[in-house]
Amino acid sequence: MAQVRFEHAEHVYPGMQRPAVSDLELTIEDGEFMVLVGPSGCGKSTSLRMLAGLEQVTSGSVWIGDHDVTQVAPKDRDIAMVFQNYALYPHLTVAENMAFALKIARFSKAERRARVADAARLLDLEEVLDRKPKALSGGQRQRVAMGRAIVRQPQVFCMDEPLSNLDAKLRVSTRTQIAALQRRLGVTTVYVTHDQVEAMTMGDRVAVMKDGVLQQVDTPLALYDRPANLFVAGFIGSPAMNLLAAKTAGDGRAVVDGIEIPIDRTASAASSGAVTLGIRPESWRVAGAGETGYPVTVAVVEELGADAFVYATPAGIDPVTEQAGDVLPQVVARVEGRQQLRPGQEIRLVADPRAIHVFDTETGARLSRAE
Repeated sequence: MAQVRFEHAEHVYPGMQRPAVSDLELTIEDGEFMVLVGPSGCGKSTSLRMLAGLEQVTSGSVWIGDHDVTQVAPKDRDIAMVFQNYALYPHLTVAENMAFALKIARFSKAERRARVADAARLLDLEEVLDRKPKALSGGQRQRVAMGRAIVRQPQVFCMDEPLSNLDAKLRVSTRTQIAALQRRLGVTTVYVTHDQVEAMTMGDRVAVMKDGVLQQVDTPLALYDRPANLFVAGFIGSPAMNLLAAKTAGDGRAVVDGIEIPIDRTASAASSGAVTLGIRPESWRVAGAGETGYPVTVAVVEELGADAFVYATPAGIDPVTEQAGDVLPQVVARVEGRQQLRPGQEIRLVADPRAIHVFDTETGARLSRAE
């Protein structure tokens, strides 16, 4: 096990002017489960491949423990890679697939057999060791790929979207198994995914990337509660945070579509121009009788039993014809269930000022945060 460090690491693909990964500064502690997350093309897989030695570091360096591995061959980096497509040998059995790297490294038969048996017990593969990959389910193949990495007993696990080929139900169960297994083994793990729910539920910390640039690194709850900028705010959370274009009106007030909304006084004092208000769906509530709020028209209600998601259109905005840039034309509110809200009904939504994030619209930087 070892600490992993990216020090001003950059990668530029041939023929491209803009770096795929730019000036990456990131430290992954010994035994930590770090998730790299972001939309397609953000540089997360390239960062992982730089760590694995599959992509050249154009500038900067990559360290594993006390060793600079920037120029070290992939086979000598003491890492194990778990790929998206499993990369199993179809003509070998499960046991042979898991032991293949050990055989190449000239481990004894007894040592190979012992390590494969230990990994099979961890992954519940003891009953399928003699089968070929074609006779396995997708979840079992994924566990074989994990077992092949485990038997090597590496310093670092590198996982590149290993669950993307599984169906939705199996992904949920398998991601909990991977997280629990990593904590049991205590091996430093770098995990790449585009699924922010996967990132939030698996990682000790999460690194959010956009256009090759690291946006924020923190624990899942800290990212959710204190997003550093508009991109992180909109990317982390499902359903996404509501982002409303506003102008500060001083004295703890902002104006959205002509409606005043109370905000944190410190945030209103920090900007005298255009701001964007970020409100989580669960921070809204339906205004009571005689109470002012933000007017919306209900479009769809998803009843979930104990609560419900209300998808509504801000008053005066037609989501089909209106386009407001990064500002969502639809408002999502999580409210108590069984309120008998109907499509077409006009309601007003209210949020506690302490639960409203305020961002500078021009720079995207957060001016305040929810308490």
